Amino acid sequence: MLGMAFLLAAGITVASPKGEGKSFVGNISDSMCGLKHMMPGGDKACTVECVKGGAKYVLADPASGKVYELSDQTKPAEFAGQKVEVTGALKGKVITVDSIKAVK
Repeated sequence: MLGMAFLLAAGITVASPKGEGKSFVGNISDSMCGLKHMMPGGDKACTVECVKGGAKYVLADPASGKVYELSDQTKPAEFAGQKVEVTGALKGKVITVDSIKAVK
């Protein structure tokens, strides 16, 4: 019984995605606009309004033309419209967010 508990605990530790994060640089945008904002008032205002309207926060990378969904919809709010570095694991088109920080 104790051996089984140890194996389960070891399996959970091995399956943990921490330490496997990759860095992605781009702009915090919204799923409606992606790479190009249409509303007046700048990228931040547009992103905030679109999210209020039901869009999700995304990471838009103008260098590659890719838009990534973000697993965390709370952390990106403070960075709306800004260039950031997101660290996390990419699975398909979704980044499981570990951290977000502003970059210049």
